[in-house]
Amino acid sequence: MVDISKKEDVERFCIAEGYIKLKPETIKLIKEQKIKKGNVLTTAQIAGILAVKKTYELIPMCHPIPITSVNINFEIFEDKIKAICSVKTTYKTGIEMEALTGVSIALLTIWDMVKSAEKDEYGQYKTAEIFGIRVVEKVKKP
Repeated sequence: MVDISKKEDVERFCIAEGYIKLKPETIKLIKEQKIKKGNVLTTAQIAGILAVKKTYELIPMCHPIPITSVNINFEIFEDKIKAICSVKTTYKTGIEMEALTGVSIALLTIWDMVKSAEKDEYGQYKTAEIFGIRVVEKVKKP
C-alpha cells in the first residue's frame, strides 16, 4: 500500500454511477414488487452500502477509511436501472474506489435478485448487462 501517513485529512466526496439493462417485463416486476426474492432496490441499496464499508477488504491496495456518509439511489427506465452511489469522508486518501464498489455491488445484487426473470429457457441471459460504471464527480476540498 502507498504510505499516506504524512498526508493531511481532507474532506472528500465522490459520486459513481452504473447501469443494468433488463427486459422491460423484469423492470415492471421490480416496480410492482413481484420479484420472488423480495424488494430488489432496497436489497441492492443495503448491499451497496455494505460494499462501500468493506471496500478495503475486497480491493487489496485500498486503505480502510472512515466513511461519514453513503447514499445509494436508483433511476428506473423502461429497459434499464441506473444506480448512483455518493460517498463522503474526511481522510488522507480518496474514496472513488468505495463509490465504484458501492455501485458495482448494488448492480450485481439487482442481477442476483432478478435472474430468474431474466433467464431464457436455456438458462442464458440474453438481455441482462451491467455497463457504464464510472466516476461522475470527485471532490477534494482544500
